[in-house]
Amino acid sequence: MIKLLENNYSLIENYKEGFDLKATENLITEYFKDYDYIVGDWAYNKLRLKGFCNKENSLFNSYNDYSKVKEYLKNDCAFECKYFILKKEDSND
Repeated sequence: MIKLLENNYSLIENYKEGFDLKATENLITEYFKDYDYIVGDWAYNKLRLKGFCNKENSLFNSYNDYSKVKEYLKNDCAFECKYFILKKEDSND
């Protein structure tokens, strides 16, 4: 379990060992607090974060639909980049 912004997250994907806790802690802001997933991808040794949602989330929109995360990684990230996906766990867990 990873704690960020007072939320607990599970690391559900860690492609090419893309997850770096310190880099994520340095970059994450309150903006990401309500997203169901946080995707981090690397290009030119810089981490970029993007929030994604399930359809039940009030922040849900076509551009942050978690069902399209693979499409995002393929079309909007550097080719074969390191990346990770964090899933927010329910606060009752």
